[in-house]
Amino acid sequence: MAEQKHFVVIGLGSFGGALAERLSENGCRITGLDSSKDRVESLKDVLYEAVIGDARDRDSIAHLPVSTASAVIISMGEDITQSLLATLHAKELGAKQVIVKGVTSEHARILKCLGVDRVIFPETEIARQLADRMTWPNVLDFLPIDPEYSFLEVATPDSYAGKLLQELDLRRKYNIWVIGVKDAMTGKLEMFPGGEYKLSADQVLLIVGKQVDINKLSDLR
Repeated sequence: MAEQKHFVVIGLGSFGGALAERLSENGCRITGLDSSKDRVESLKDVLYEAVIGDARDRDSIAHLPVSTASAVIISMGEDITQSLLATLHAKELGAKQVIVKGVTSEHARILKCLGVDRVIFPETEIARQLADRMTWPNVLDFLPIDPEYSFLEVATPDSYAGKLLQELDLRRKYNIWVIGVKDAMTGKLEMFPGGEYKLSADQVLLIVGKQVDINKLSDLR
């Protein structure tokens, strides 16, 4: 049986609270800290351990299992100072991985200097995903792997039904890799299909490629 993952979420506002709820739904154990008693109380059924405290205070962070948790996620709203202090304390206390919700580009640069593993801008990322889905109507899901490559699920265009992968020659045409084909009805997955694989309706293509090449997929019909 896989070991249950444990995350520390510092800051239980809109983003931090929603993150804690989703991680809990995914079977993870969550320790949460916030200065607001009401926020902590509202998540008492979600949190394995609920702590009311000031993220600027090193002692408050020291009482959290930051060194043993899978990751520490810090989301302090618009309070940059509080975010930086919480990050500094978490790093000094031996956190394995630190992920911080960014506020500004300057904030992000300072966080990188502190050695955080990832800075996220939720609104920006959601806006990009929405723009991508609006641009590419066949795209069902989109996940950046790194700044250069992305993974996406694409509904098989009607014009592809009944054709072989080698006939479509997507590698040459778009410089992308079809790493799997999934049946949308049954969920059955065919990994690394060969060129002789024939596509049919109601299938989903699992694709990996560079962002610059994925942009060309807007003409899929």
